[in-house]
Amino acid sequence: MSKRYITLLSVLVLALIIFSQRGALMLRVLPAALDNSLSANLVDNLEDGLHVSLCGAGGPMPSTNRSGACVAVVAGKQLFVVDAGTNGARNLGRMGFNQGQIEALLLTHFHSDHIDGLGEMAMLRWVTSNNNSPLPVYGPVGVTEVVAGFNRAYSRDAVHRNDHHGDAVAPLTGTGMTAVSFELPQNGTALTVYQQGPIKIEMISVDHSPVAPAVAYKFSYKDRSALISGDTVKSAVIEKHATGIDLLVHEALSAKLVNLMADAAGRANNPLREKIFHDILDYHATPVEAAETARDAAVGHLLYYHIVPPLIAPGMEAIWTEGVDDVFENFTVGEDGSSISLPANSSEIIIRPRLL
Repeated sequence: MSKRYITLLSVLVLALIIFSQRGALMLRVLPAALDNSLSANLVDNLEDGLHVSLCGAGGPMPSTNRSGACVAVVAGKQLFVVDAGTNGARNLGRMGFNQGQIEALLLTHFHSDHIDGLGEMAMLRWVTSNNNSPLPVYGPVGVTEVVAGFNRAYSRDAVHRNDHHGDAVAPLTGTGMTAVSFELPQNGTALTVYQQGPIKIEMISVDHSPVAPAVAYKFSYKDRSALISGDTVKSAVIEKHATGIDLLVHEALSAKLVNLMADAAGRANNPLREKIFHDILDYHATPVEAAETARDAAVGHLLYYHIVPPLIAPGMEAIWTEGVDDVFENFTVGEDGSSISLPANSSEIIIRPRLL
């Protein structure tokens, strides 16, 4: 028997032994892994600065690596979340954030793919840190109605959790959300909706017509800044308020790919989907238009999110970004877990490894 054959046989036997004992081996290593997971708190480990992570980089259509719109922003040691799309709340935990530390949630508008995770976001924030006050939810006029609806839908859940876990885990004073509503800023101005020490958050009205209200949010912390567009067409207002900022987080839709989908729906004799695909073309920016805004505003980096349609096949991203390089080179096509850090007292822009 050759030495090579003996080695191969030994490896195979070892592999079979490991496979047969996989349960016992996992019981040996799982406690340490759980200790690390349950004690992880990304916010505590981040350097002083402004940090932006995508807990949801996609739009309303299903995607394996881009959940519903959700952006986590850490300013100093404060955690904020912009929008609560599908799976965003769970992604926060998987990314190493403690949902119980959310200072406030800010909504850009009330399309379902930006709010359908609200209930779970509030519930996880409540029970993961024994919060005894509701989650503040900031937004334009209409946010009070949205919050009231989710609070009512989750009211029985709150009772059940308190009955089961008691006030030590789920005090009823902390259940649900409280709305913080603002009138839309007018004439291209920005309205300060949150300010505490060096942290400042401003609301900016954008054009997502016929959807109104729709807003963007600009975060400033010490000498660093980031603007999250929400859903909007290419906008002079966005360009104005993004001028000179470090990071622009901008939505985008590829008209070429969506038109291909519309054509396919027509060939499949599905006029409803064909109409939907045509309808969404005129109230989003294209990737090139977002790049033009980034270039003209002289931003430090452009992070694409709310990416439509899903980029699910090889070559689709190349189509989606076609022409972007010719306009603006410093960009990232976001995925769930994409993360960018802006350290305080620095001009550095750090593209972090994905958190998922």
